Amino acid sequence: MRNIFSVAQVNAYVKNMFVQDYVLNDIWIKGEISNFKEHSSGHVYFTLKDNDSAIACVLFSRYRELLSCAIENGMNIIARGYVSVYERTGQYQVYVQQIQLDGIGLLYQRFEQLKKDLDEKGYFNAEYKKEIPRFPKRVGIVTSATGAAIQDIINIANRRNPYVQLILYPSLVQGQNASIDIVKGIKSLEENYEVDVIIIGRGGGSIEDLWAFNEEIVAQAIFECKVPIISAVGHETDFTIADFVSDLRAPTPSAAAELAIPSLDAIEELINQHKYRVNMALKRKLEHMQNIVKQLNLRMNYINPLYQIQENQQYLMDIENSMRATMEGKLKDNNHRIQLLNEKLKALSPYRTLKNGMAYITDIDGNIISSISQVAENQLLKVQISDGEITVNVKNKLEKRWE
Repeated sequence: MRNIFSVAQVNAYVKNMFVQDYVLNDIWIKGEISNFKEHSSGHVYFTLKDNDSAIACVLFSRYRELLSCAIENGMNIIARGYVSVYERTGQYQVYVQQIQLDGIGLLYQRFEQLKKDLDEKGYFNAEYKKEIPRFPKRVGIVTSATGAAIQDIINIANRRNPYVQLILYPSLVQGQNASIDIVKGIKSLEENYEVDVIIIGRGGGSIEDLWAFNEEIVAQAIFECKVPIISAVGHETDFTIADFVSDLRAPTPSAAAELAIPSLDAIEELINQHKYRVNMALKRKLEHMQNIVKQLNLRMNYINPLYQIQENQQYLMDIENSMRATMEGKLKDNNHRIQLLNEKLKALSPYRTLKNGMAYITDIDGNIISSISQVAENQLLKVQISDGEITVNVKNKLEKRWE
């Protein structure tokens, strides 16, 4: 005689098979969350999938409350639980009891947690942000000596204002020891080189590539540094913990150079603005004094007695003398200020430096030579002087240290 089973019996039998399988009773499964649904009871239902397959999952509310982070569609996770059958529908599924973020998801979790912790400590508060100096003499840079970032910064600095000194601390910007190296660079530039502002950064990359700028020791070094810091990590869409702590965030290293280094044209424009304001103030003062003289002259026309006329004439002469003395003093002061501003403008001119016997040396490609280490014997160099250019061949070189 044939054995005929009910649907419930079959499902119960299959469920018992799952129960007896020691592998399926405690299993770890890795995949991406999809079809995420939250029930009013607090239970969560979702599908865990990879490139080849998918499996239904359920996370009861008592286990959900124990999670260290919220879950949602698109997250890559590692789930622990057991596989069993829901007897009412005959569907087998994973009954999830633990969840860990996988790979990049774990990094994002660490990023958000550190961001929250530092925000609560006040590291991002505007009151702690230091002002970036308008006219720095020395700019410190913490980045790779061989990356594109330093070349971008040098090119823009030379174009905007070649008289600003750039001091590079060559640092690792990726890998296990990069964060330690970045901290050393910040402290070294602050303590040893008297820089006015520091740029830290690198080119773009994945979250793993940029992770050194998300370490807490880097955030602490930025926060404690007394020199203003501009962060320039990655591309415009990349954000790191360093960006939030720094005194100013630049979207790219090139933009950081634009923000840190004023152009000579901007300096000249500022001087012209000051000259214009001085001249306008002087003009208004002169017009005001002239109006006073006109009003006094009109009053004199209505006074007939000779004595009063003479008194008023003397009064007018006294006012005129006082005005003349005042105006001469004002003119002298303002002319002196204008002369000082003109001298400052002339001092910024590269041609004045060249006329004093200095020279501007580059290689054949136009790169600035600022160190004997950049020069090789028999190398052709260009020497710019005040009235022309000389091409020279290096016969020998001698390194000297100027105290």
